[in-house]
Amino acid sequence: MLHTLKKLIIQVQDLRYNMLLEKPTQTGDILSFKIASGEEIVARLDEETETEFVLLKPMMLVISPESVGLGPFMFSLDPAGKFHLQKTAVVCKGKTEDNIGKQYVSTTTGVALQ
Repeated sequence: MLHTLKKLIIQVQDLRYNMLLEKPTQTGDILSFKIASGEEIVARLDEETETEFVLLKPMMLVISPESVGLGPFMFSLDPAGKFHLQKTAVVCKGKTEDNIGKQYVSTTTGVALQ
């Protein structure tokens, strides 16, 4: 019992330490969302409310035999508009990995990052 309690205390300490290392998401961050339908979206966060994420220029992760790329999330809407993603549709979210983030910036702005 004492051993289990010590393990639990260590896990809580590790969790608190990791939470301090990772900054909370904020407006302007490039985030990745896995939605309930299975698609993965990469977008810039414009606003977060209690019920939704307001996203700018969302792109969908596209996997081909040669590489991973980004394509339009919705073809029928103006890509410069704001997209409202309901939180109930999101399975998980997080900050986008650096290489995919650079590809996102390059795709949406035309500016190539090294």
